[in-house]
Amino acid sequence: MRDQPRMTSTPDLPNHRPDDLPRRPDVARAEVVVPAPGAGPGNWSGAPCAVHADGWWVIAYRVRRPVLDGRGVGVVVARSRDGVTFETVATAARDEFGAESLERPALVRLEDGWRLYVSCATPNSKHWWVESLTAPTLADLADGQRQIVFPGDDTVGVKDPVIVRDGDRWRAWLCCHPLTDAGHEDRMTTRYLTSDDGLAWTDQGEVLAGRPGRWDARGARVTALVAEEPLTLTYDGRPDAQSNWYETTGLAVEHDGALQPDEGWRAHSPHSDGALRYAALATAPNGTRRWYFEAARPDGAHDLFTAPA
Repeated sequence: MRDQPRMTSTPDLPNHRPDDLPRRPDVARAEVVVPAPGAGPGNWSGAPCAVHADGWWVIAYRVRRPVLDGRGVGVVVARSRDGVTFETVATAARDEFGAESLERPALVRLEDGWRLYVSCATPNSKHWWVESLTAPTLADLADGQRQIVFPGDDTVGVKDPVIVRDGDRWRAWLCCHPLTDAGHEDRMTTRYLTSDDGLAWTDQGEVLAGRPGRWDARGARVTALVAEEPLTLTYDGRPDAQSNWYETTGLAVEHDGALQPDEGWRAHSPHSDGALRYAALATAPNGTRRWYFEAARPDGAHDLFTAPA
């Protein structure tokens, strides 16, 4: 396995993009997959992951209500033949994990089943951990075998993993929030990890971070693997603490052994707080690709959208 590239601050890489770079996720040409659970700010359906397997488009996503109404109340697994109209097959509630809130899940197809990774907030804390559920079918995931996979610790909260499996090769990009500076726990970086089984992981170091004075100054969170050669990833970023929850989507491309941001490729919502975040990319066997992403609508709520890539 080749070394994972490190992040640098060199911008503008139009000449190093992959040849088949997908179109940006765009609210104007997107369809709503799951509407927000209510009207107004703080009501969000989104933070999706997406895969295509066994003839189905399969997504897992988080449902969130405003802070005083419960925050991230559950994770839903759903499937679709056409990639737009989904049926729910499993739901995991935050209380089942003893969590104060749930955030972005990750979903992986196994030879003999499925594994769902759930991001969990520790009650009365800024700490997060990630737990896995493994089951023979999608419908069984809520009652699957559980294991804490990324525990975090007193110095860092971990959440929102992007996990890619290729046979016995597992890779993860994990969002990390430092907890050592009170009042600044919203800052985020991404670390890269590897595994032989998707349960025990080896940390390979930080690969993506915010850049002072830029649109992603407050942090950078990988959201999707877009291409392998050159390694290309979408990521969420924001300029300041006040923009927490309202991230927009950028692109990082490997060049000379480092991940570098591409300032010519950005995506945001034209509505309300401008958020367009948690972009996930799924590919069907015939090469058809779809984005799934969370984006702001005019009333400040966030819907879960899909658009051809």
